[in-house]
Amino acid sequence: MNYRTIDRESYYRKGVFRHFSEDCKCSTSMTARIDVTDLVEYSQKTKTKFYINFLYILTKVMNSREDYRMGYLWQTEELVCYDVINPTQYVFHDDTETFTLVYTEYCADYAAFYSNALQDVEQAKKTRDYGLDLEHHPNWFDASCIPWLSYDSLHVELPDGYLFFAPIVNWGKYRRENGRLLMPVTVRLNHAIADGYLVANVFRLLQQEMELFVQQES
Repeated sequence: MNYRTIDRESYYRKGVFRHFSEDCKCSTSMTARIDVTDLVEYSQKTKTKFYINFLYILTKVMNSREDYRMGYLWQTEELVCYDVINPTQYVFHDDTETFTLVYTEYCADYAAFYSNALQDVEQAKKTRDYGLDLEHHPNWFDASCIPWLSYDSLHVELPDGYLFFAPIVNWGKYRRENGRLLMPVTVRLNHAIADGYLVANVFRLLQQEMELFVQQES
């Protein structure tokens, strides 16, 4: 895990950061439907898992810009930017109706990431422990699928406390609308390090990267 410390005096969001980290601690989240038709078709054609394919694309997007890789070290009160952030995915156990966290490391190589993510999931299926380990996974972000529902909105509420900058991304069940498959995605970021533009930009990048992925991997 590598990171660099951000100089708050020269930080390009200096004024916004101060306001939303001191005066008005809050997050900003947005839900939108994205077109996953081509990615679903690619996954079916290649007999690969849509879930992991989307997780790879999502993680690539979240690593594409420093604003999405920010962190706060509350012990030293440092604002930092991680070199890489990794996805925390989840395995649902039907017998207990509980989840186990899966810490998967990001790898730009798709084939390597796919293999590792699949192995991580299979390993997590063997336990019923929640598996939370924040101390050893500071540069991980929450990537959670809600496959039972094609929802319209979702809000993750975080109480006031130490500043939490890791992205939280959820997505639901895709459904057919006007001949296309649309999937709800919710992106939550702390307002101190992100505004509406940066949150909305995630959806634009997701759509763009899905198109590139299908073209390159086909």
